[in-house]
Amino acid sequence: MKRVFAYSPASPGLRALLGYARSRNVPRAALVALVVALAATVYAGQQVPLPQLRQLTDYSVPLAAVVPVVHAVVLATTTFSPMADLEHTAAQPMHRHRAVQMAAVLVYATLLAVLPMAAGASAEVTVAAVRNVAGYLGLAMIGARLFGSGLAWLPPLAVFGPTLLAGVRWDNTPEPWAWSIHGPHSVPAAVTATVLCAVGLVLAATTTPRRAERDEQG
Repeated sequence: MKRVFAYSPASPGLRALLGYARSRNVPRAALVALVVALAATVYAGQQVPLPQLRQLTDYSVPLAAVVPVVHAVVLATTTFSPMADLEHTAAQPMHRHRAVQMAAVLVYATLLAVLPMAAGASAEVTVAAVRNVAGYLGLAMIGARLFGSGLAWLPPLAVFGPTLLAGVRWDNTPEPWAWSIHGPHSVPAAVTATVLCAVGLVLAATTTPRRAERDEQG
């Protein structure tokens, strides 16, 4: 007896989600972030020296704990919507698609932060990297909401720059506000990153594109 296997196309919901991801250049952003993560994995043992602005004797942070800011900036570009007007007036709310996208971005960013472990990065460095990618991703999402997706990079870099330049005190310890260069067991740094991540993801998943951003489409 001959069996016939019928082609079963993807469900409409899955097709819509895939189309939504492509419209926001999620595959391209994911690829760029992966290339950066692979480079960080190759140089997982490297340290990033901080500028000697305060006559420091020696202070550096692992490269794997610094690269997460790049992941956050790159992945935050996926908040841009080329169909902002349609999303704003759509009969079916886009909140579910945005929530799925943000959850996927967070999981993917976490995996990228863990990747340097394959090249020997310690568990402590990995904990700091995961914390930092969550915090900076949250900052990027907050920036997308406040300033539009084109400037989502602004808050992460506005925090990261001063952290590198002035985030260490005269006694060679991190400033309280420089959470991303704190040690992996710092509770205040973990709380700060968690709050930033939660606020950013909620804003990105539940709010519609800014009016100014929609006007740019015209």
